Amino acid sequence: MLPTRLLSFSGSRAISTSFCLRAHGSVVKSEDYALPSYVDRRDYPLPDVAHVKQLSAGQKALKEKEKAPWGSLTRDEKVELYRIQFNESFAEMNRGTNEWKTVVGTALFFIGFTALILIWEKHYVYGPIPHTFDKEWVAMQTKRMLDMKVSPIQGFSAKWDYNKNEWRK
Repeated sequence: MLPTRLLSFSGSRAISTSFCLRAHGSVVKSEDYALPSYVDRRDYPLPDVAHVKQLSAGQKALKEKEKAPWGSLTRDEKVELYRIQFNESFAEMNRGTNEWKTVVGTALFFIGFTALILIWEKHYVYGPIPHTFDKEWVAMQTKRMLDMKVSPIQGFSAKWDYNKNEWRK
């Protein structure tokens, strides 16, 4: 009901694209993906556009100096020209990161947290071990099963030698 009131109050042409693109009091500019963009990738060594799009006065003067023979350029000027065109060199792109430390640390944190949960469960959730797990109880239960001759063909009692009172080999 509220949206219909708003539409009738503001008119049918109130909703437009400029109205929809407003966020937090300012207009959001959407990226135009039809235009070429700069990207640093090893498999794409020459991007479509230069890294620096808006040149300063010093950079414009350097670009004019670039048109002259390169022997007159200093090493620093050549590096500056390279940085105008590219953000990173191949050596910088191939440089290792420390992301593995974060991955290993996170994995170890969760393994440790899981271990703490298991210790807490063993201490507070589970009760004591039943008496049926004691060695004496298991021995008495095995003796009783042998006395009852449980599964005498292929099972438990078939492996017991009743004449020698020992397990068959």
